[in-house]
Order: sequence, then structure tokens, then C-alpha cells
Amino acid sequence: MKLPRRRFLQLAASGLVLPAASRTARAESYPSKPLRWIIGFPAGGGADQMARIVEPGLTKRLGQPVIIENRPGASTNLAVQAVVNAPPDGYTLLWHGLSSVVNASLFTNLPFDIQRDIDPVAGVVSYPMIMVAHPSVPATNIAELIALAKANPGKVTMASFGTGTASHLASELFKSMAGITMVHVPYRGGAAMINDLVGGQVNVGVDVMVTALPQVKGGRLRALGVLTAKRFDALPDVQAVAETVPGYEAGTWGGMGVPRGTPPEIVERLGREVNDVLAQPEIKARFADVGTIPMVLSAGEFRAYIAAEFKKWDKVVKTAAIKPE
Repeated sequence: MKLPRRRFLQLAASGLVLPAASRTARAESYPSKPLRWIIGFPAGGGADQMARIVEPGLTKRLGQPVIIENRPGASTNLAVQAVVNAPPDGYTLLWHGLSSVVNASLFTNLPFDIQRDIDPVAGVVSYPMIMVAHPSVPATNIAELIALAKANPGKVTMASFGTGTASHLASELFKSMAGITMVHVPYRGGAAMINDLVGGQVNVGVDVMVTALPQVKGGRLRALGVLTAKRFDALPDVQAVAETVPGYEAGTWGGMGVPRGTPPEIVERLGREVNDVLAQPEIKARFADVGTIPMVLSAGEFRAYIAAEFKKWDKVVKTAAIKPE
């Protein structure tokens, strides 16, 4: 029997309302169990440290434990794969950082597409970086380092905490923009690189502020320049590289991502809670204490930021012909 038009429209309208009501109920009931935040770096590293600063506040706001799960290996690809394969229900989170974005350029056979398969949620932290030298190096600033490298082509060593890492990419971008050649010396992690820099086995290195700052303040390393666009508050007398190499800026960062297809209301809830945590004065103070900056971005802003970072570093990877180890 054919339904009267009025009744048909009533049923159609009712049907249209149901999905919205369902979404509201789902958002209100989420989360109902613990969440896992998977990090592709070892415990105690920079990403792990920052996630654990944020986690207590996030746990309190969500009303469920946020469990940090370290899953290092394959240049963070193991962690990304684990999240890509997880149900898109908001209970499996990814520490979404520069490494996972750069890997899209470094590796040609990844079983996932980071920009397609991970939905950005929110930024968490920006890690300012710094170029440092052993005190024996006859250069006290970036201009003198460039002059030294030009006078000794291929002899000055530039250390990084690994091939294809933010440290390495920042170095390659610097060499390209400054028009110099330096010998890249990759290490397996920042700790090993800093040890050899302090010991004088290598001349210059690029590191995150959080680990280099104590060595600079202790006089064991010399700060040549910060890689931020402007001078860094903790080192006001140290020039930004951009003051000598106009337009230069490099750094690394980390945030939160979820599997593609996670309901938008859950993505919005997670992003709101992360940003609320980052806005707390005590969290800002803890970030500042370790030389980092809260990275407050909405999901849309984070997605746009990631796209710009991919474009920037993909060019560096291809120009320098960087290959994964």
C-alpha cells in the first residue's frame, strides 16, 4: 500500500534524525574502556617523555586510563602499522610525528599511506632544535661555521641522530641553503650523538633543545644557532640560523592521530581534551622546563600542518638523495 505523502515525509524525517541521535549517544558514551596511545620510540625518549606529561590530564578528562604503549622499530613504521590495523573506534591512538611523515618519502614499499590512513586529531608538542659544536671547533656562530666549511670542503663533520631523522633533514636543508658541503655522520639516537660531540669525535651536530640545552649550559658544547625562525627565549644571546641564512627554519614535532574512519565526534572530543590539557599553566611550565612548546592545533589545522611538512621534507629527501638505512 502506498503511504500518504505526509506520512512518508514524517518517516523520512525520522530516519534522517536517527543517525545524528546515534552519533550524539556514541559521543556521550565514549570512552567506556581504557585507550592505548602507541608511540614508535623507546621509553624515556623525547616522544615518550612528552606523552607522559600529557597523559595524566587526558586520563582525568576522559575518565578512562590512557595507556602509553612503546612500540619502537622500523623507523616508527611498526607503530603506525599497528594503529592503521586497529578498529577506528577511538581507543587506539598514534603518536603522530615528523618521522612517520618523512617515512612516506624515505620508503617506497610501505603497506600504508600515512596521510590517507591516519586521521590527525591534535598537535601536542613542537621541539625546537639547535646546532651545536665541540668547543674546539673554530666557529662561534653560523656565519663562522659556513666560512669554515667553505674553507675546508668535505672535512667538517655534521652529526645527526640517524639517517632520515629530523636532525639529518635539518642538516641537509642547512647545507643546501648555505651552499656548503659537510660530512654527515649518523648515529643511532641522540644520546650516542651527544656523547661523541662532547668527546670531540665529531665537529658539529643538530639536536633537539631538550637534550642539547644542558650540555650548552654546562659549557660542554657551544651553541652556534637555533633552528627556530626567531631566537629562543632560553638562549636569547644565540642567533637564529635564519639571521644568517634567510628563510631557514627546521624542527620536529609530535601529536595525536587515529585510524582513518574514526567517528568525527570522537576525533573532535579527543582533540578538545588534548588542547584543554595543553592550555593548563602547569603543563606549559613543564614543557618550557624541557625546552619544548605546546602545539595547540585543531584536527583541521593539524592536517594542513602535516601536509605542509610532507611537502617541505619530501623535497629535502629527494634533493639530498637520502635512503633509509
